Amino acid sequence: MVVIPKIVSADDHVVEPPNVWADRLPAKYRDTGPRIVRAPTAEMTFYGGKFSYRMGDKRDDGPLADWWLYEDLQWPHTRLGACAGFEPDEVRVVPITYAEMRPGCFEHQARLADMDLNWVDASLCFPTFPRFCGQTFLEARDKDLALLCVQAYNDWMIDEWCAGSDGRLLPLCLIPLWDPELAAAEVRRNAARGARAACFSEMPTFLGLPSIHDRDRHWDPFVAACDETETVICMHSGSGSKMPSTSPDAPPAVGSTLTHELAEGSLADWLFSGLLARFPNVKLTYSEGQIGWIPYILARADRIWEHNRGWADVRALVPEPPSTYYWGRVYGCFFDDSAGLAQLDHIGVDQVTFETDYPHADGTWPHSKAVAERLFVGLDDATVRKITRDNALTMLGLTSRQQTG
Repeated sequence: MVVIPKIVSADDHVVEPPNVWADRLPAKYRDTGPRIVRAPTAEMTFYGGKFSYRMGDKRDDGPLADWWLYEDLQWPHTRLGACAGFEPDEVRVVPITYAEMRPGCFEHQARLADMDLNWVDASLCFPTFPRFCGQTFLEARDKDLALLCVQAYNDWMIDEWCAGSDGRLLPLCLIPLWDPELAAAEVRRNAARGARAACFSEMPTFLGLPSIHDRDRHWDPFVAACDETETVICMHSGSGSKMPSTSPDAPPAVGSTLTHELAEGSLADWLFSGLLARFPNVKLTYSEGQIGWIPYILARADRIWEHNRGWADVRALVPEPPSTYYWGRVYGCFFDDSAGLAQLDHIGVDQVTFETDYPHADGTWPHSKAVAERLFVGLDDATVRKITRDNALTMLGLTSRQQTG
């Protein structure tokens, strides 16, 4: 039997409680800042990689959901995003209220209890209403309010969600995506309070932002702040607000199968951007992208760098083979990828982390230990320990915790 140490999950999610912004924003934003109302749902679909929804006007317009209101935005909670405790056949794209969610989705102590049930020691949680890297606030009109919302989320994340957890809940903060100087300031503000992870988009151009290849070095202030503070840049599949799909009428299963494509494209961007060469302390992690694709991208990038050197236009930015900047600095994250585990030698056993994805549909709660036991058959105990906990702790600079679990 494979011995599974207590898991450090490098990708989970938190459903923000209704009071996160109401308790922290100035009173003048009470009617425009994020707040919760319960209302019917007239429409909710997810096809072709696009999530569509519409709030109803009357109670009989459809099932109830708890909706976030923010400026003109109306955004519903769905069972897909808070499905812990539901049987697989019940996990659907349908509305949900806080009363119907498992309390561990949004309550601090209940989350710790659910982690205990799942053999999880520590957890890094991505946001829900702000979306994976804070796109909700990027899209807002009032950027003064949006900045306050980003800061309020980070204050709640550090001072309330993670505080009092004995280091079990690990802070993952947002940045104001629309301004790299403000983003740098927010990275430094949070690093001073012990946060060593920041959300970023795998595909900034999908959000209407400059790419990481920008010749004016648009993202340098943000990346420099991460380099300086040893803050990990965390990119979750879908953080470009676009899921892969083959056609507008393709069922959700197609997009879910192809999510790795987003991480592949992003890593290719970073390897050829020059940022990893110029900022040698920066680390990246890709969440929910699985790991089986990594060896191909590294091999292909190195061949392009060498064989196509006459026209690939990257030698001045990337003086060494691209894979040089991968080793020891880029982490893949998976929940069930036997193909990736078969290629560990080419991925790097020190650069793979494990996730439970609580409380999402790909999540393995409360069976993550059993899943790990099945996946890791044939691996030695030292390798299993690295993958299930120590690599994530090393990535986040939390080596003192490696003796527990």
